[in-house]
Amino acid sequence: MTVAETPRTPATEPDVPPSLQVSGLAYAYPDGHQALFGVDLTVARGERVALLGPNGAGKTTLVLHLNGILDAGAGTVTVAGLPVAKRNLPEIRRRVGIVFQDPDDQLFMPTVREDVAFGPAAAGLRGAELEERVRTALERVGMADFADRPPHHLSFGQRRRVAVATVLAMEPEILVLDEPSSNLDPASRRELADILRSLDVTVLMVTHDLPYALELCPRSVVLSGGVITADGSTQELLCDEELMRAHRLELPFGFDPRSVTVPPR
Repeated sequence: MTVAETPRTPATEPDVPPSLQVSGLAYAYPDGHQALFGVDLTVARGERVALLGPNGAGKTTLVLHLNGILDAGAGTVTVAGLPVAKRNLPEIRRRVGIVFQDPDDQLFMPTVREDVAFGPAAAGLRGAELEERVRTALERVGMADFADRPPHHLSFGQRRRVAVATVLAMEPEILVLDEPSSNLDPASRRELADILRSLDVTVLMVTHDLPYALELCPRSVVLSGGVITADGSTQELLCDEELMRAHRLELPFGFDPRSVTVPPR
């Protein structure tokens, strides 16, 4: 599979709002468990950022605030200048596309084509415009030749690519990926990396796969104990042994981030 590379430079013009602005976000679940204690995070348009942290750090809670599934207990979340509020939820949920860890949680129609068409059709798209949206999304993930196949007949890696296409068909501002490399064989992992590098969207990648974060995301943030504890170059963070130990982040045996030549954005 060949995926064309698209040059991607994060937007830095002062009149372009960031893709994501989280300010003072705090949240406690109904049972009293406090998951977030005041998260501040800005992601510029076009950035690829990895969200790292141990289990229980609050990563899922943070992600569920990005498209209004959870309401902030305190603080604000803004997507491309649009506040995440009840009146804006239909547009927010178009702009923030979440790809689940298990693609089978996202694919439920008889064919790949119908799965990818579901979101745009629900938003009112019809006819030739809908067909073009589906075709383009499948081409972007290298799955155009599988449009009429049942999703359950595809490999796990192919289903994950189709799950990405279902989100791309909505033309999102931000693509949020939950553990995108989990359960992928090496070839499928590389194919997905090629696809993600080719996309002209902002990417927030939640992952425990630290080499994958280094490969794809020039910047990483560490969420631990419900707060952002580090924010910087992925390579520099992974080389900070004290930081890694403090937040239960471990590299695979024998992997040295200092030896990796990080590809350009």
